[in-house]
Amino acid sequence: MTKRISPAAVQALKEALSLVYWYKSDLRSFLSHCIADPAVLSRLNWNEYKRNIVATLVDHLARNEEVYQRDLIRLMSEVGKVTDFSHLRKLEDGEQKAADAKAAVEALRAQIKGHQDIAAEQKASEARRKEAHAKLMQVNAVQQELDSLKAEFFELVSSDNPQQRGFSLEKVLRGLFNLFDLDPKASFRIVGEQIDGAFSFEGTDYLLEAKWQQDPVGAKDLDGMAGKLSRKLENTLGLFLSINGFSEDAVKAHSSGRRLVVLMDGSDLMAVLEGRIDLVQLLLRKRRKAAETGNIYLRIHEIL
Repeated sequence: MTKRISPAAVQALKEALSLVYWYKSDLRSFLSHCIADPAVLSRLNWNEYKRNIVATLVDHLARNEEVYQRDLIRLMSEVGKVTDFSHLRKLEDGEQKAADAKAAVEALRAQIKGHQDIAAEQKASEARRKEAHAKLMQVNAVQQELDSLKAEFFELVSSDNPQQRGFSLEKVLRGLFNLFDLDPKASFRIVGEQIDGAFSFEGTDYLLEAKWQQDPVGAKDLDGMAGKLSRKLENTLGLFLSINGFSEDAVKAHSSGRRLVVLMDGSDLMAVLEGRIDLVQLLLRKRRKAAETGNIYLRIHEIL
């Protein structure tokens, strides 16, 4: 790591984050939109005082900066963007609360200016990752395997046998997950038109569901997956692949609150099979977008 975030900036973040939101429910909602890793938020005791909650979070991110520097920078940036303090003015002694919060945010902004090179390095890292992907695609073994999996997938498009299509799609997905070292678990199984499985990615366990049906997947299916995830450990997330996409109401229903699932469709799968993006990069971009904006259904044309 070329540069670490200064202790002064960490302290400024604690102070601003403690003052910008008076109610813990508002603070919790804000943090859920800023922090990509749900395991980080699961560490927090929301029965504690607000300052203790903030200190626990920020100190954990700072102690493990080699892992969470991106989250720290994003948190600093998002708090620094707050300019409306009207929610504080409605409280008792609201003018003073708003003034204190504004001063703390301005102090944080001053610290952010000194760390712009870190943000630039993160963008450069993203560019290097894309370059590494291009080199990966030049390796014959990888390209040959992708071509083979793509040919298998094309054969499925014309199939009208749901069961056979399910077995073949399961083989394609397992091959992709193995190719990109995503550790597909042996529990991959087919139930009707649905594939259930699990895999590991960047220290997080994921449940996988895949469906190839005529209609877009609706809210009921996503509700079912959310129910399974609620019975798992806090840091378990879900990836739902629907070849023919998702209904608008299903996406909307699961894009608020704690976002447990990211969505992938046939266009995403084709982009990976054609070598336009690797599966790891695709999952990273989708997970980051869900954490930052609440959009759990980032389309491939928005990425590429």
